[in-house]
Amino acid sequence: MTGIRFCAGLLAAAALLAPAQAAEPPAPLTLRDAVRASLAANPDLAGFAFELRAQEARTDAAGLRPAPTVSASVENVLGSGEHGGLNTAETTFALSQVVELGDKRRARVGAAQSGRELIAVTEQAAQLDVLAEVTRRFIHVAGDQEQLTLTRNATALARETVQAVSARVNAAKAPDAELRRARITLARAEVEQEHAEHELGTSRRKLAAMWGDGEARFGAVTADLYTLPRPAPFESLLARLDANPDFVRFASEARLRDAEIRLAEAKRRADVTFSGGLRHLEETGDQALVFGLSLPLGAGRAAAPAIAEARALRDLSAARRDAAAVRAKAQLYALHQELRHAITETELLRGTVLPQMTGALDETRYAYERGRYGYLEWVEAQREFIAIRRSLIEAAVNAQVFQAEIERLTGEPLAAQP
Repeated sequence: MTGIRFCAGLLAAAALLAPAQAAEPPAPLTLRDAVRASLAANPDLAGFAFELRAQEARTDAAGLRPAPTVSASVENVLGSGEHGGLNTAETTFALSQVVELGDKRRARVGAAQSGRELIAVTEQAAQLDVLAEVTRRFIHVAGDQEQLTLTRNATALARETVQAVSARVNAAKAPDAELRRARITLARAEVEQEHAEHELGTSRRKLAAMWGDGEARFGAVTADLYTLPRPAPFESLLARLDANPDFVRFASEARLRDAEIRLAEAKRRADVTFSGGLRHLEETGDQALVFGLSLPLGAGRAAAPAIAEARALRDLSAARRDAAAVRAKAQLYALHQELRHAITETELLRGTVLPQMTGALDETRYAYERGRYGYLEWVEAQREFIAIRRSLIEAAVNAQVFQAEIERLTGEPLAAQP
């Protein structure tokens, strides 16, 4: 979609938009500018760098071998009889080392690396979420700009109506009640214009919040709402679902669960601890070497619950992926249908209904000024004209938003961003 389609491949290379100088009007904002600023400084994306650093530290820790242990012990001291004091003391200095069996170190590193891949894919999905959200907010700002222009036109039309009715009242061709009603309509139009101004200000701030700015320091957004997207066939969109980072994330999570299963299974083989050292016998003054070996029993039974848990979590991940795929397909179909409807509605309103309504409004005004139509007919024609233009704006906004939602769901833009 020309002018407002986001590109999932844009890089966060640009810094935040600079505040405009006081003597110059703020520069207009394009979607490309908004996307770059959001990818560079979105608060929700800032934490992933720290998560990756933390996971890299876990990977380094997983690759460490068990550290050797130094121990010292003293026996046969402070007893009774000939064992009193230190006369028969036996002092032993030993060094022990755990030897991991079952390739546990490689399994730990593999699980840690799979965890890092999962974080990286989650970051990609979060970036797409930011791209989709900044696009939605950008479109809403563009729509609110159009709505404000429409309300200003409605206010100007109501003001012209007051002048026309006033001329007829002064010429004794219309009662005073029509002038009062025209002034009431003008007052209501001014209230709606003020409300539209507030709505635009709010949507602009929401857009600026996407790159962490508390104020909207940009000018009008530049977008052509009426350059409508061309919907791709549903089957081709369906084929793109697997490329969505949300589903890639499920695949990464499955690899993580498989790595956790391998690690849990490796723990079924017990580690062996070797020790060796020197013993000093105080009573004879002799020295002797000591050696030891220890092997825990029941390692397989102790590892069984962890293996069962890891396998259950892997099955849970697969079940969640299947459920997400069903929801995504249904959502994609609904969005595709809504997009086609919004495009049809926009084209019909813009190409057929609005031109006819414009002609009808001109004819009604002409007839009112010559006394062939009454005030109610003219005001009703104005209301229908404003309502049709408002519906046109809403339909065009819906078409662009539905397109952005489809792009987010399929994980890639349907056309290149200019």
